[in-house]
Amino acid sequence: MKDILNMTLPELTQWMVQDLGEPKFRAVQVWQWLWGKLARDFESMTNVSKNTRARLAQEAEIVWPEVQRVQQSKDGTTKLLLRLRDGALVETVLIPSENRDGGIRLTQCLSTQVGCAMGCTFCSTGTMGFERNMSMGEIMGQVLVAREYLDDRRLDHPKLRNLVFMGMGEPLLNLREMLRVLESLNDDNGMNFSPRRITVSTCGIEKGLKELSDSGLAYLAVSLHAPTQELRARIMPKAARWPLPDLMRALESYTLKARERITFEYLLLGGVNDGIEQAKELVRLISRVKGKLNLIVYNPSATDIYKAPTQERILAFEQYLWNHNVTAILRKSKGQDIDAACGQLKAATLRAEEQ
Repeated sequence: MKDILNMTLPELTQWMVQDLGEPKFRAVQVWQWLWGKLARDFESMTNVSKNTRARLAQEAEIVWPEVQRVQQSKDGTTKLLLRLRDGALVETVLIPSENRDGGIRLTQCLSTQVGCAMGCTFCSTGTMGFERNMSMGEIMGQVLVAREYLDDRRLDHPKLRNLVFMGMGEPLLNLREMLRVLESLNDDNGMNFSPRRITVSTCGIEKGLKELSDSGLAYLAVSLHAPTQELRARIMPKAARWPLPDLMRALESYTLKARERITFEYLLLGGVNDGIEQAKELVRLISRVKGKLNLIVYNPSATDIYKAPTQERILAFEQYLWNHNVTAILRKSKGQDIDAACGQLKAATLRAEEQ
């Protein structure tokens, strides 16, 4: 049985034409039902002939991730723990934010791998190790589950407008599936997300960076977290195998659209990378590219080796950057009451299952 969610539209079209003898337009109809109308079965595809629906049901299946747990924060952040077909657990998060007009928009944070091979010392996912890559259907299935979850609330809710690949895993280490996902997300017969509504976050993988740049299918965010090679090697040892100077040279030649900038993510770890000396180094680094900086205050759990920075150090760090012409945005920490940091809910669930 083919998992039909693991096919791009060209792949689905080729299969239905060659193997099922269907016309091309039929594949577009099925694609619209899968990704636009959230169809969980073929029988609900009412504008597709009964014979075709029966044949599809014999040859293929629609496999969605299963919602295992839901946590709702008092600030509106919602984390979904999803169980994949083989029993693997991944997380996706719905994050509300305010528009300029005062309205609320939703951003979904998506996972791309089960676990992560990068081993960043501040990340709950990194401590779990790497299990496997997620498939196209599993990655995009997170969006299907989120949209159905929002629809099932039967309340006025903000539209899911933005996608960020900042969840579990390193997207560029799952490059083939990521490019298929981005191509499919952009298709106007399905989910129809604009590239400017999609951001792919990487800690810096040399092999995949150029391919992402050439695709033009998403904006780029770089998980930096340290302004020097020495500090980066201490807190992000595997990411630092690609030396920071080499990473920055690659970013200097990264293809950007008009008004597009590279986003740098910088997690403030108390007493580690949140001092004025690090701010000075960061100014020298960031000024080399067309970029902006997201400052994120560390959200520790009970077992973490790091602590949150003090408010005084946060404000001093931010002010130094602004005083030196670096666009720095202090992101509000979301979901602190629901284990919203990447991997925390999965880790808590696995601990409970072992007891």
